[in-house]
Parts: sequence; structure tokens; C-alpha cells
Amino acid sequence: MTEHPRDTPQFYLTAPSPCPYLPGREERKVFTHLVGERATHLNDVLTHGGFRRSQSIAYRPACEFCRACVSVRIVVEDFVEGRSFRRVRHTNADLIGDIRAAVPTAEQYSLFRAYLDSRHGDGGMADMTVLDYAMMIEDSHVRTRLIEYRRRGPDSAIHGRGQGPLFGVALTDVLADGLSMVYSFYEPEAPARSLGTFMILDHIEKARALGLPYVYLGYWVDGSAKMDYKRRFMPQERLAPHGWQRVEE
Repeated sequence: MTEHPRDTPQFYLTAPSPCPYLPGREERKVFTHLVGERATHLNDVLTHGGFRRSQSIAYRPACEFCRACVSVRIVVEDFVEGRSFRRVRHTNADLIGDIRAAVPTAEQYSLFRAYLDSRHGDGGMADMTVLDYAMMIEDSHVRTRLIEYRRRGPDSAIHGRGQGPLFGVALTDVLADGLSMVYSFYEPEAPARSLGTFMILDHIEKARALGLPYVYLGYWVDGSAKMDYKRRFMPQERLAPHGWQRVEE
């Protein structure tokens, strides 16, 4: 019998289930576990190949008759904010994103719960408990950070932290070549701020400051309204059968 080292990835295929993005279709995923000393390197390699991370699992769509899910990453160096993006940044100029260790808090969960109830009440995460949330944050064997968004205070320019209540949180992996936005949520009662857009713009700036060339946004799904916002961040690269291809508009 062949034996595999503990940190050698083994891949598995899920059974078909209803597609969450395109009605009337089914999805399947191929997945592996991100554990052991090689987890960080493996996460980098798999992300380059179109995988996404969820806790200690890396997964990728493997649907038999559909290839609608396309991995997308923003080209940081060439990204230029248009008028609408500058307006979003101006609206949120009073906020600052503080990069912290991936440690869950009751305040985060309260905002997470409000976000789900308002935006995704019938989604697959709707029944997540505080323990489920803690697992989502803590169950990582790679370099993962939380970015908390609060109002700027008098000392924010010195220590990089805000003050007051949370406006948004991003769970983000730091890869060798970029920042990967694993999951983000924000205050649902502040729609005029366009906080989802603002947090992506802030990740672009953070990646630029760190000298990282990409911000990974996950999957863009042509025909899915909930994923269409990712098309706005240009230039970007999309993963095709023969590698990453640049898209300008």
C-alpha cells in the first residue's frame, strides 16, 4: 500500500449540489486540506491555480458542464481610481483599516450577524453560530489577518488604529504575491458609504504599500448579479485554461 507524507495534499471531489450563483445548475468542487508545515506554500500555489481557501480547506469548482466561475485578481500597479471610486474613498475618508491578528471577538460577530441577516438571510452561512464564526477566523494554517475598519482618531496616523464601533471587517490571507480577500462583511445600515467597494480599494492600497502585485477577489461568475461588481476593478487578470489573462475593460 502506498503511503503519503502527512503534508502531501490529497484531493477529493464533492457530490453535486445546487449552484448558489446560477439557478437551475449544479456545482461540484475539488478540495484538499491546508495543514502541516507546507500549508502556506501550498495555499500560494493553489491560489495561483484558481483555488480559494475556507478555513483549512482549499477548494475549486469542478463542475461537469459549466465553467462560469473564473478566478479574478486586480493588477495593483496599474490600477487607477476612476471618478466613482474616488467618490467612495472620499466618503470613507474618516475610516481606517487596522491589520490585526486573526482573533475573533463578540463585536465582530455582532456585525457579522447583522450583515448576514440583512444581505444573506437565505444563504448558506445564515445559520452560523458564534462558534462557527470563531472557526472561520481561527481555523487557518496560513498567514491570515483581520482588517478592522473604524473611524479615524487623533492618534490614528501614529498607530494605524481607529476608534469607536466597527464599520467593516475583512478576513485576508497574505500570499507571496498578493492579498487574498477570503471574506468581508460590513455595516448594512450605511449603504451610502459603499463599504464593500471601499474595503477593496483599501486592500489595493495596502497591497501597493507592501509591494505585492495582486489583490485576489475570488470568483467572478458571468451571469450572476451578486458577483458582477468584480468587473469594475480594472485592469485585472482572469484565470483561463492557458493561464492568467489580462483584461482591461
